[in-house]
Amino acid sequence: MNMPLLRNDWVVMAIFTLVVLTAPVWLTPVGAGYPDLLQKFAIFGIFAIGFNLLFGLTGYLSFGHAVFLGVGSYTAVWSFKLLTMNVIPAVIFSVLVAGLFAVVIGFLSLRRSGIYFSILTLAFAQMSYNLAYSVLTPLTNGETGLQLTMNDPRVLDGPVGEGLPSTQLFGLEMSGYSGFYFCAVMLIIGFFISLRIFRSPFGLKLLAIKSNQTRMKYTGFNTRPYLLTAFVISGMYAGLAGSLMAVTDPLAGAERMQWTASGEVVLMTILGGAGTLLGPLFGAGIIKYFENIFSAMNDMRLHEIFAFLPDWLENIVVAITSEFVGEGWHLTLGLLFMIVVIFLPGGVMEGIRHANTYIRRLFSMIGNRDVAVPAEKE
Repeated sequence: MNMPLLRNDWVVMAIFTLVVLTAPVWLTPVGAGYPDLLQKFAIFGIFAIGFNLLFGLTGYLSFGHAVFLGVGSYTAVWSFKLLTMNVIPAVIFSVLVAGLFAVVIGFLSLRRSGIYFSILTLAFAQMSYNLAYSVLTPLTNGETGLQLTMNDPRVLDGPVGEGLPSTQLFGLEMSGYSGFYFCAVMLIIGFFISLRIFRSPFGLKLLAIKSNQTRMKYTGFNTRPYLLTAFVISGMYAGLAGSLMAVTDPLAGAERMQWTASGEVVLMTILGGAGTLLGPLFGAGIIKYFENIFSAMNDMRLHEIFAFLPDWLENIVVAITSEFVGEGWHLTLGLLFMIVVIFLPGGVMEGIRHANTYIRRLFSMIGNRDVAVPAEKE
């Protein structure tokens, strides 16, 4: 890798780090600067980045990545229950266990490609969900979910005082903004690894597989080890995201393994722009922001928003828009997704590229006109 490209990578990382760490400041004016939502942005950003390494670089669409999200959460909570409330062991164990699950599921699923691969991953996800919900109740606590109790041994922490302990990083509680900044650091590290993969020969091989895997096989190139590696790395990202869910809220439930959770990360990646570095982050941020804004709206809030209209028109507008907020906010998400897929197949990043091209042309036209005017006068 040449030095200019290396320097550009460090510039990208510096800007990205600055933007992430200052998020509470610049997101506050739009109502998204509070810790719970910031934590969701970071956690689901990690989830989407990892999924993009598989889907965006290889073209293999997994409908079962929620398995690793759930495994990461369960592993983290068991670490809190058995060992210590320090988050470092929980995160490490979650990533490793999710990676082991990814090896097994990826080894079996990657025997097929296309829609058959997608269906296999979906099948594994549903089997894991049902196992966690019923069969593995001693490990998962079934429908109640796995939670901390006063009787947990926590052999590395020793005896606890009154009440349940909180997750902590060497004494610093992982709640509020401190919890967000821990997730933000994990996001920055995850983005850096993703950036290096995109720029590496390994990443180029994954793109070649996506472009024409059949041709690569005809040349004698064995693609399966690269696909399995990408699958495992992607699963480890999901495990990390699951562990951070438990870090910020120490409980784990089977619902994190449902197919809807896998579908959500697919929407995030496609909405932002599959195969791009920043696209999945934009997709995760947009969906979680919309979920927070539109799901909290009700008829009273809508009447406040449209109070400037005549009463008869206000009632009509509120009656229509009420179907797209609250419990029906997914209709808004569906419309947004349809608009993006129809007009911007490359996601939000394609829209940004189009806007950038248009602005460059506009400035170029203005510059050419300024140069041409004096020449005509002479």
